[in-house]
Amino acid sequence: MAVLEDLKEYAERATGLRRPGKRTAPDLVRPRKPQTVRFKDDGLVPNHPRWPLIIYRGAVAFGKGLDPAAVIEDLFEANGWGDTWRNGIYDYVHYHSRIHEVLGIARGKGRVRFGGNKGRIFTLKAGDVAVLPAGTGHQCLSADDDFLVVGAYPPAGTYDECTTAQDRPKSLKSIPKVPVPRKDPIYGVDGPLAKLWKKAK
Repeated sequence: MAVLEDLKEYAERATGLRRPGKRTAPDLVRPRKPQTVRFKDDGLVPNHPRWPLIIYRGAVAFGKGLDPAAVIEDLFEANGWGDTWRNGIYDYVHYHSRIHEVLGIARGKGRVRFGGNKGRIFTLKAGDVAVLPAGTGHQCLSADDDFLVVGAYPPAGTYDECTTAQDRPKSLKSIPKVPVPRKDPIYGVDGPLAKLWKKAK
């Protein structure tokens, strides 16, 4: 599926077809109250010491004739979150210690556990967006065959993938140093993300 989606993305970006564009993508956002969840260090997955996972339910509307993945890509990029990819979510527990991540559901439905093996399971479906502070464990437990996720990252930080106990010592030092992004990936500069992450102690 990833290869096919990569080809679609390439064609859409080359032609502009089925894409809303960065200027109009924010018009497809619905106001939603953020759902926040904090996770403790579980011994393997550190999670973030201060900031919660943020989930926006049904926050993205997909305009008629537009590719849902392209809508999410343009929306994230309009708010400064880049290096987008299209795929699923890995089926093993992992986290990123040097960068935050946003996951937008373009198609289908999946059961995703956040926070590591002792975390919580959420069913995510098309239009949902999850914003993961650095250190947040995540793993797909099951999904529809057509489950498609668009991921992206803020400008500050470096991608890494942590899965083992050997990753912990460095991770515990790097996670708190990843800065708050300037913009919420879907609601922009006035979105809830900055307040929630700065306010959280």
